[in-house]
Amino acid sequence: MEAKAVAKYVRMSSSKLKPVADLVRGKDLNEALTILKFTPGKGSELIEKVVKSAAANAENNHDMNPDELYVAEINANQGPTMKRWRPGAQGRAGMILKRTSNIYVTLKEKEAPVKAVKEAEKEEVR
Repeated sequence: MEAKAVAKYVRMSSSKLKPVADLVRGKDLNEALTILKFTPGKGSELIEKVVKSAAANAENNHDMNPDELYVAEINANQGPTMKRWRPGAQGRAGMILKRTSNIYVTLKEKEAPVKAVKEAEKEEVR
């Protein structure tokens, strides 16, 4: 089972968000939230918000145990760019690009080790 959360049109460039996303990919939920809490910058706050939303979705919508969740997938992709103009010298105009991002987070439950599952099945048969 997996739980997802998405934040679209976040007003920050994806190039600033991707290094923060790389820090928590594959980590346990509690460890990921701790890393994001102590990472400086606005990007960590935005990603932390989406990870918390995915955790809430897992707990409330899918009845998953929050202690067994980990960050399976996390992406910060480029969203639409707003184009603005700034007047320049001698009647020219310079373009300003206001970039946005889309953040996708997927949390999954850790699977029980295969050995423990096989032992549990043997006990049920007896």
